[in-house]
Amino acid sequence: MQNQKPPTLIEHFSAITDPRIDRTKRHKLIDILVIAICAIICGAESWEDFEVFAEAKEDWFRKFLELPNGIPSHDTFSRVFARLNPTEFQQCFLDWVRSAYEITQGQVVAIDGKQNRRSSERQAGKSAINMVSAWASESRLVLGQVKVNEKSNEITAIPQLLDMLEIAGCIITIDAMGCQTGIAAKIIEKKADYVFSVKGNQGNLYEDLVGYFDWALKDKFKQSAYTAHESADGDDGRIEMRRYYATSDISWL
Repeated sequence: MQNQKPPTLIEHFSAITDPRIDRTKRHKLIDILVIAICAIICGAESWEDFEVFAEAKEDWFRKFLELPNGIPSHDTFSRVFARLNPTEFQQCFLDWVRSAYEITQGQVVAIDGKQNRRSSERQAGKSAINMVSAWASESRLVLGQVKVNEKSNEITAIPQLLDMLEIAGCIITIDAMGCQTGIAAKIIEKKADYVFSVKGNQGNLYEDLVGYFDWALKDKFKQSAYTAHESADGDDGRIEMRRYYATSDISWL
């Protein structure tokens, strides 16, 4: 049996519900969505950019889109995306990414929280939007994003993001915010490995780890199996040496 081709971008996004009423549908929803996605991939950052990009590439778009009334205006892009179901759109987008890209075994997936500085509205009393993203380091691709609830934090958003991803065999890295037993359990459940940062606010865990490595270094790791790595960076006339030590000796932890 011949391998079937993966669904196209159009096929993936055709399932999205059109929020408009019939008399306002001058442009097909799939045309609007495909143009927007292509524009973003090519660096567009505003609704006006979408329109300019589409006009410049109109001949190319007409090869696979209908465009019954020409190129949508920037106002049309803005209105349509404001009314789309974000969860529905995100699921279609993730399904498309998964079909176009396969996460390889052992790849590092970095999970990190970022604040969208332009999303705050001080006059309306709205704080900036916080997002948690999963970044595939080798392919330089965002695999998924989850918005952090205003009354919550990244700790609750990270498990939601992990549930959306196929990460079996990957190495998940998260900063100290995500160093939680529940998050570790979720990663193991997804058949992946993890590397967490640990800071002083973790109390006993931090003190135990520091104490262990202080002892092991003084003992030159004679009683422990370990691996080490050293790097050097030179900048502004200064050389900075970094030494890393790792051990699988965790029976004491």
